[in-house]
Amino acid sequence: MKQMKAFLVAGVLLVGTLASAASLPSEIELDPTTLQFEKLLKSPSFEVENDVPAMVTFMLNDESEVVVLSVETEMKVVELYVKSRLNYKKLDADLDTGRVYKLPVLLRSEG
Repeated sequence: MKQMKAFLVAGVLLVGTLASAASLPSEIELDPTTLQFEKLLKSPSFEVENDVPAMVTFMLNDESEVVVLSVETEMKVVELYVKSRLNYKKLDADLDTGRVYKLPVLLRSEG
């Protein structure tokens, strides 16, 4: 009986120690460039029934404006939307001009 109590106390202490040492996941801090893109792509003029992924390939010109090179997606309306919202929009970003970047985009459904 004494051994059982000792194991029980040891188990409780072990679980308590592990639980207190485990850190809660902190909120992910987004890059300022990501936040700027999110703001530019907010509130599409069309209804999104299902989440729609896209891969945007872009670069910055000498005036720090986004030049969309391509949008890989299955929906033509999403391609046109992304290009119209991002092309030649000025960014306050620490990105190299002339370098090609890829940005994954997910338009979420509102359901």
